[in-house]
Amino acid sequence: MALSKNAFLKKTNRAIAIAAVSGLGMLSAVSHAAVYELDPHHTAVRFTVDHFGTSTNAGGFYNLSGTLEYAPEDKKGFIGITIPMGSLSTGLKTFDKHLRSADFFNVEEYPTAYFKSTEWQFDGDKVQSVTGDLTLLDETHPVTLTATKFGCYDSPILKAEACGGDFETTIDRTKWGIDTFTDGGMMKDVKLVIQVEASAKEDLQ
Repeated sequence: MALSKNAFLKKTNRAIAIAAVSGLGMLSAVSHAAVYELDPHHTAVRFTVDHFGTSTNAGGFYNLSGTLEYAPEDKKGFIGITIPMGSLSTGLKTFDKHLRSADFFNVEEYPTAYFKSTEWQFDGDKVQSVTGDLTLLDETHPVTLTATKFGCYDSPILKAEACGGDFETTIDRTKWGIDTFTDGGMMKDVKLVIQVEASAKEDLQ
């Protein structure tokens, strides 16, 4: 049975995104980049959104996977992250169910989101921000993540070098087609706080 045009495009976009977030060779062809695998225990995306001008709702996505490449001497980096949308948790089961529904993240039809960086910005030797593409509900738009901290250390637990940091950004959820309750006063802006940590896999020489 032949795929419809929309189904074919969705399948193709997902395949491209999966390949992109693997990160393999993104920097290795041009620099001596160390390759790190994301640690799902220390990597998460958390969000906050205004609740009709009264309080703030919060939640997060967990068990993320992906690859980090980092070449500080060249002031270059790459990160690709796969986000399992079904991992969404707010601490309230009924709220989780609603957010997973077609009103918001439509997890049944779009179980995975992706982020892949396109450029890293440095201030001297310090990582300042990371620009990339966020694919959510099969819509892709650029976002810039501001680094509040980033560094590397020798992990006494993993017995390997680890690199990571905290990043922040605010997105307009309607760009990804999530416009539920915006006409009733629920804000469209969502703040994201991304915690990333990865352990060394190998050095590309």
